[in-house]
Amino acid sequence: MAPWSHMGGFDEPHTRRDWPGSALQPLVGAGGHGAGCLRPRRGGWTIKIAKHPLGENYRDTFRVENGIIKVAYDKYGKFDEQFGHLYSNQAYSRYILRLEYKITGTAVADSPPWAKLNSGVMIHSQSPLTLELNQLWPASMEFQFLAAGSSAGKQTGNVCTPGTNLELKGKLVTDHIIDSTARMPALDEWVSAEIEVHGNDEVIHRINGVEVLRYQHPQLDPREDSAQKLLAAGAPLQLSYGHLALQAESQPVWFRNIRIKQLAK
Repeated sequence: MAPWSHMGGFDEPHTRRDWPGSALQPLVGAGGHGAGCLRPRRGGWTIKIAKHPLGENYRDTFRVENGIIKVAYDKYGKFDEQFGHLYSNQAYSRYILRLEYKITGTAVADSPPWAKLNSGVMIHSQSPLTLELNQLWPASMEFQFLAAGSSAGKQTGNVCTPGTNLELKGKLVTDHIIDSTARMPALDEWVSAEIEVHGNDEVIHRINGVEVLRYQHPQLDPREDSAQKLLAAGAPLQLSYGHLALQAESQPVWFRNIRIKQLAK
């Protein structure tokens, strides 16, 4: 297997908000002016927030402080369904992704009840370059991150399926949420999350080093609008690769120690 790669390399924040859409570099800060804005470097990340152009970091939603990616809403008045994602510029197929997350603070008041105490990381995501301006989520598989008090589930580490389906033990599953066996962490608790992805063959979720879910054959859902458009453009039904995307769903959340190891076939 390849060595672990650090997906970040963070320094001090930078004040620039608008990122070029297709030439982003690894997510770092630079310059030391202001607090919380991001600057790209080679290979890194692209922001897309619903209702805003590709690359616009609306109201400094995504910030870097002391090597931690922070999703923040202190500059928002209303959430207004402005769901956001921070996409890797590179697409991945076979790999292990490790990170730590902490759900903290209070969600924006007008956000949907299920979005409170809720975040995650998307895998096998469509490219941010293919997203429509008002699209809320990419077609992807979500490794869901929750904290105690969430109405979205009774445990963390579930899989959600925006624009997608999956198989469990040879049977097609079209439910939007498939539960894991993990416990529910407390608010402000750092949680270690790991997802092992083998292309279209199998995906394994681990929380704090323990396997909590595995499924097979992630695929687009022909019933969903986002998937229909991708299929019409020539995308295959079965998902074997895609982008990573950290979520911003109205709830403040921190991410740190993001690392990836690519796997041989």
